[in-house]
Amino acid sequence: MPHQPLVSIITITYNAEKYLERTILSVINQTYPHIEYLIIDGQSKDNTLAIAQKYANKISAIVSEPDRGIYDAMNKGQNLAKGEYVWFMNAGDEIYAPDTLQKIMDTSPDADIYYGETEFFDLNRQPLGIRSEATPLKLPQQLKWQDLQMGLMVCHQAILVRRRLAEPYDLNHPYSADIDWVIRALKKAQKIVNTQQIVAVYLQGGFSRRHLIRSLQDRFAIMRKHYGWFTTAFNHFRIGLRSVAYLIQKRKTY
Repeated sequence: MPHQPLVSIITITYNAEKYLERTILSVINQTYPHIEYLIIDGQSKDNTLAIAQKYANKISAIVSEPDRGIYDAMNKGQNLAKGEYVWFMNAGDEIYAPDTLQKIMDTSPDADIYYGETEFFDLNRQPLGIRSEATPLKLPQQLKWQDLQMGLMVCHQAILVRRRLAEPYDLNHPYSADIDWVIRALKKAQKIVNTQQIVAVYLQGGFSRRHLIRSLQDRFAIMRKHYGWFTTAFNHFRIGLRSVAYLIQKRKTY
């Protein structure tokens, strides 16, 4: 039998009663047998916790307590995790299909990082297309830490990281710490595997989208830290041009 490592899937929630059940079902219905599932709730005021408790027999741990924001909660989940890999699938996001994790693990053994494509949906569950088609961000065939100079080229929901490489989220970056987390993991990874498949469904309108300006400012600070001020400023000019070109192309298409 091939090595089938334990995968810790972590869901962060706060007042997510509209979205959580889909996320839970996408995890507990996976055919892959070695999953530790953790739900970290920020002491929700709605029915989020009741929904989680409904599936308590299939969830390894449910924690509900105040936190200092989404990345503090993600650190809590990562600290509790015992799996060889960690995979964040927050409330509203879904694993693409029941056999997705099994296919990921069958791709290539013993990778430090597995990644794949993401399908976008709006808040009304209307499909917006594959991320590489629906946005200017194209998933690299062979992802490297340098690729993130031009933005988060892989969705945070679509990357599994070996737990010993996954450092804590930096709470000094309260809006875009996921980009910093991915860059640091990629820097340390020796074997990075493109699974060549859609691995996650992403529900647009999340935390970064709701705090877009601050998120962009935080992202600039993160990229300046990793790539230098001049390179980051130049690349943000290129990102602006890329966005304009993409919008023009979309208008021509329609």
